Amino acid sequence: MRAKTQRLTRDPDRTRGRILSAALKEFAAHGFAGARVDAIARRAAVNKRMLYHYFGDKEDLFRAVLRRKIAERQAWAESLSGDPAESLPFWFEATCKDMDWVRLLKWEALQGGEKVIDETKRRAAAQQALNRLRRQQVRGQISTEFDPRHLMLAMRSLTMFPVAFPQLTRLIMGCSVFDPKFQKERSAFLKKFAAAFQPAAGQAVKIKFKR
Repeated sequence: MRAKTQRLTRDPDRTRGRILSAALKEFAAHGFAGARVDAIARRAAVNKRMLYHYFGDKEDLFRAVLRRKIAERQAWAESLSGDPAESLPFWFEATCKDMDWVRLLKWEALQGGEKVIDETKRRAAAQQALNRLRRQQVRGQISTEFDPRHLMLAMRSLTMFPVAFPQLTRLIMGCSVFDPKFQKERSAFLKKFAAAFQPAAGQAVKIKFKR
């Protein structure tokens, strides 16, 4: 184990990546309160001293995991055209492949309520997403009748709810959210449902930006 750890520490970026991946798994499995730094170190094949060297304490590590995931999702969002018929199926399919992220958010809600770690940065990320929606409204891709804040909540609910609450999905649909047939049907549904967010013919573009 010592030799393996020494080899990994020669590549700081790789070591940081392994620690972050291991931390995501641990936080997703147990939440922030239940996660153990020694378990994360074992998953990443490093010692605790190396982990603390890179990330300070457990809260700093959790913050780094959040920022990594948020940056990843921001990059995905920027790569999309802004058409809801594309973005809604994309986010649903991405969420199905990222259960660790969903579980981490669920644990955070259970253990902390409305209080969140790294709130300032996360509010800024949410604001960026809102600004993207406003730009899509200006371009005529999304109806201006919708408050972008409610619009974002609606879109995230449509794409995340089935994965966040798989037991309710199974009771309603009669199959698992991880059933490939269900996922295909859900993506097709979201592509059609996207029409609900699109502007009516001839709708004028009028948006009041909040300061």
